[in-house]
Amino acid sequence: MTSKKALLAAFAAFTLSLAATTGAIAATAEENYRFYCAQCHGLEGRGDGVNATENQPVSPRDHTSAREMEKLTDEDIINSITDGGPSTSKSSLMPPFGKTLSKSEIAELKGYLRKLCKCKGK
Repeated sequence: MTSKKALLAAFAAFTLSLAATTGAIAATAEENYRFYCAQCHGLEGRGDGVNATENQPVSPRDHTSAREMEKLTDEDIINSITDGGPSTSKSSLMPPFGKTLSKSEIAELKGYLRKLCKCKGK
């Protein structure tokens, strides 16, 4: 197992064990990103996560690319997170998180993506 996979597995196990023992956890946007997004987009958001392979029909978006992320409105990002890739004509491999994350968590995650790219969007 690679170190990225081991780190991700350990983080997931730790997070799940906390949830089981303490009830609901107020996760930060970065924690949500690392838990839900990093498998494909990478821990640092470069699109190089452990599940990103050459066999995928579309490469995961590099969230650190200001040039690419500036093309997206905040609404585009929120819709992609909420309804998944197919809802915005993007990868069918990106699942919807609208029933997993609250609206405020999704808004905070959008803000975290803007932080990663150091951009505002159109």
